[in-house]
Amino acid sequence: MTVRRGDKVPISIQEHMAINVCPGPIRPIQQISDYFPRYTPWPEGTASPTGPPRSLSPLDIPVPSADPTADSTELDNYDSDDGTALGTLEFELLYDEDKCILQCCILRAKGLKPMDFNGLADPYVKIHLLPGACKANKLKTRTVRNTLNPTWNESLTYCGITHEDMGKKVLRISVCDEDKLSHNEFIGETRVPLRRLKPGQRKHFNICLERQIPLPSPSSMSAALRGISCYLKELERCQEWELEERGRILLSLTYSAERGGLVVGIVRCAHLAAMDVNGFSDPYVKTYLKPDVEKKSKHKTAVKKKTLNPEFNEEFFYKIGQVELHKRSLEVTVWDYDLGKSNDFIGGVTLGVNSKGECLKHWMECLSSSNQRIEHWHTLTNELPGSTYTD
Repeated sequence: MTVRRGDKVPISIQEHMAINVCPGPIRPIQQISDYFPRYTPWPEGTASPTGPPRSLSPLDIPVPSADPTADSTELDNYDSDDGTALGTLEFELLYDEDKCILQCCILRAKGLKPMDFNGLADPYVKIHLLPGACKANKLKTRTVRNTLNPTWNESLTYCGITHEDMGKKVLRISVCDEDKLSHNEFIGETRVPLRRLKPGQRKHFNICLERQIPLPSPSSMSAALRGISCYLKELERCQEWELEERGRILLSLTYSAERGGLVVGIVRCAHLAAMDVNGFSDPYVKTYLKPDVEKKSKHKTAVKKKTLNPEFNEEFFYKIGQVELHKRSLEVTVWDYDLGKSNDFIGGVTLGVNSKGECLKHWMECLSSSNQRIEHWHTLTNELPGSTYTD
């Protein structure tokens, strides 16, 4: 191509769209000719105004000196996609050790991730205690419609939370979007170990929501890792089965020296597992003093309809000497009443000298003190005592 003196050299559209691809911030190219050198055939005897042609490598491109102050400012102002992109949640936690109550006050959320076509969401909050059966201890707030900055100001309360629970439990708080036409969508979550709380002191939190961490896909693992993964999953299932909770029960024990026997009080239950299709249960409680050779130690409370937090306030009396109680154990089971078919087992607990934790502590306090009513919350598990009757 012949170019006359004084005419502009045509530049292709590819050169106009070229950008600096070196590491660092993307910057537009100021002088494209330096990156795409073009040799123009000038007439003989005339020097090219741009000098002889030369080739540049990316390493020859001058890079502006880094300003440490500017870098630190950028890092401070950087919004992590795993942090503020999902929004923040503000809440308060208070543990009452005397009443065994954990109060969770859900205040508000800000900057939630849009989940609906209109760029908004219908958020609500649900909380679980881990480890344990999520359905048995799930609590949730109301849904706030069409907003990314909802305010709830709702108080959700767990009953029967012992000092032992505070040392090993974790509170999982999830924010979800309600969708009436399909399944609800997960927005983000945060988890708070209860050991961070001090009894009687209200603690305020304002935390960025996080995503659920997905498990690695087995197809992306080696054969050895897949084997280890399967083993860990089986071990986790076994541990979950052992730790599965079905609710809480408040029991009172009194050894009456005047009557010469043990008075067992069934006060109430809380956060029972739902056994019916309507999301509730029809619970009642049975007690046995084992060993029971003559099978005459069974007592049963009245059935409470359609509730997961029944109040019984019933007492049963066992005629037995205080020394003899060291050889016995008290089995307490909670059942769901079903008309016309077998009743469903919800959960149970055993108190005796061979028990552990709160069960052993409660039993020994009863044996060591007469005429004193001693109340304790106990965790119901899915383990059915082997000698419990199902009638």
